[in-house]
Amino acid sequence: MDSPQSMEEAIDILQDLGLKEYEARCFVGLARLNRGTAKKLSRVTDVPRTRVYDAVRILEAQGLVEIEHLSPQQFRAVPLEEATETLQDKYESRVERLRDALATVETVDEEGDSPVQQIWAITGREAIENRTEQLLESSEDEVVLVIGDESLLTDDLVETLNAVDPDIELVVGTLTEQLQEEVEEAVPGATTFISGLEWLHGGDATEDETAIGRLLLVDRSRILVSSIMPDSGEEQAIFGTGFGNGLVVIARRLMSQGLIPARDPR
Repeated sequence: MDSPQSMEEAIDILQDLGLKEYEARCFVGLARLNRGTAKKLSRVTDVPRTRVYDAVRILEAQGLVEIEHLSPQQFRAVPLEEATETLQDKYESRVERLRDALATVETVDEEGDSPVQQIWAITGREAIENRTEQLLESSEDEVVLVIGDESLLTDDLVETLNAVDPDIELVVGTLTEQLQEEVEEAVPGATTFISGLEWLHGGDATEDETAIGRLLLVDRSRILVSSIMPDSGEEQAIFGTGFGNGLVVIARRLMSQGLIPARDPR
């Protein structure tokens, strides 16, 4: 953690995890020192000396800093592994409390029944991966997935695909033979195929054009289609539900090469 950029990144992350700025700066400062007094820590972190004491007391209460009561007092950060585990437990505990609280919130539906057909937008690789995992885990009959970008074949996706019930038809399409071989090796329970959807990337496409990331069809009633923005590499997706949903109907036709003939409605 020698570079200023790494230090600032660590401080930002600690603030995201709930520490205030001075607390985060003091912890990062102590992580650079074997031990230090308030004066020394203030000099390293640019935190006012009077505020160092307050920040360190809070860090001690959270199990992140130890204090040696000498004159002057000496401070040191707990070992990195112990600190990260403490922060992780704290973060996970908050998420669990949030989940429990939201689960008890009363639902107010002024419009009555939900519509049969729904289309929603999702932005961000992590959110889309979570929705993909949720769809795969909820499948009951058939899963058809076309991977349009090899970067999306992550360890987490492979793990989720391998966890699909063996009684569920799992079909995975790729745009290249090389990626197909990778899928066959990583997910031996899947039926693989070379998708006829190369045109989704565009045979004459340039690097400035948007590329399709993934197409996922679950139980012929839920569809997720994502694209990767050429300038930022950010993944965006739309998600649709409802067997009669026009998006799902189009997806069935687009992905028909990978669908199991015996189950194709046609």
